Amino acid sequence: MYGGELTVGINVTSEIKPLKKVLLHRPGKEIENLTPEYLERLLFDDIPFLEVAQKEHDTFADTLRNNGVEVIYLHELITQVIEDENIKEKFIKQFIDEAQIISKEMKKVVYEYLKGFENNEELIRKTMAGIKKNELPVLNKKSLSELVEGDYPFIADPMPNLYFTRDPFASIGNGISLNKMYSVTRNRETIYADYIFKYHKDFKNQVERFYDRDFKHHIEGGDILNLTEKTLAIGISQRTQADAIEHIAKQIFFNSTNKDIETILAFNIPNNRAMMHLDTVFTQIDVDKFTIHPGIQGTLQVFEVTKGDAEGELKIVEVNDKLENILAKHLGVEKVTLIQCGGGDKVVADREQWNDGSNTLCIKPGEVIVYSRNYITNRLLEQNGIKIHVIPSSELSRGRGGPRCM
Repeated sequence: MYGGELTVGINVTSEIKPLKKVLLHRPGKEIENLTPEYLERLLFDDIPFLEVAQKEHDTFADTLRNNGVEVIYLHELITQVIEDENIKEKFIKQFIDEAQIISKEMKKVVYEYLKGFENNEELIRKTMAGIKKNELPVLNKKSLSELVEGDYPFIADPMPNLYFTRDPFASIGNGISLNKMYSVTRNRETIYADYIFKYHKDFKNQVERFYDRDFKHHIEGGDILNLTEKTLAIGISQRTQADAIEHIAKQIFFNSTNKDIETILAFNIPNNRAMMHLDTVFTQIDVDKFTIHPGIQGTLQVFEVTKGDAEGELKIVEVNDKLENILAKHLGVEKVTLIQCGGGDKVVADREQWNDGSNTLCIKPGEVIVYSRNYITNRLLEQNGIKIHVIPSSELSRGRGGPRCM
């Protein structure tokens, strides 16, 4: 959480003000349920070594704590929520429905299996890790769909992308966008945030929803950046549709108690895997400095979205100017410096971009957390007066996400 004093709920109005509190997910057994055959289905390019990934993630969490940031974990919050037996019952049934388990007999078996967990934390971790068919009792009957997919090992898929907690929901001022994810694989991840914001004592009735998980168009949190209290940036990307941005804009401008946001800058970025989110190619690191991947410079469309004159009407204007000038205007600074990933060298930039060299997590102005393997970009940040906290990243980076994504 960035920004003003926190009383209840959340309060995020900046990308760079001193960071007070973060939500993380420590990689778990869902990573070990990745196999080469199903990497594409589960949106991974490689299989991280879990033991090392956890150590790297623990270093990330400790780096935050050592710099005054409170760290809370996703599994802890949702475990607290399901202490209420009625909510637990509802959660299990909804999880089964969203796992797309079709046959009544199989639903019953999975229900009994999950109800058999006496420890709520173990139950939550199992829903994240996925349920293999060989964990369940042998069934006498199978549906046609189960026979057709007989070789597939899971009855409920694992959620290996879950350690990138930025994407399922994103904080906007005192509200959130609870996202309709780009892929079926990741859509189920948002169930945890849904229950946390509905039922957890620290968040229920305190947080507006500018977007919800059952809406039509897809959007992900890596495309949402809080530039200032008045300006929000959202990427039109592989994972976020323009229609979703318009919906958020209308909610903020016409149906929200938050009247501070006046402008949404919509960045149309290239639609490819290496640039899947706005924050993979572009993050703010100081009051007047940004990291950027050189691949988006010169090809970037930017639109200013503001409140129109009529109720429910948006004013959308394409801005024809250099990116640094657009940013300087909305940040209220004289000049903005764009620090290129890899120093602009195509080979270095492409290599370090593959490991999220442009994706940093700012913990206070001019101070960021970065991956160790992006050493050329890291050196450039230091040369531009940025203090860097370097974390190991050989395994975490295999998920194609950086510190801000986590």
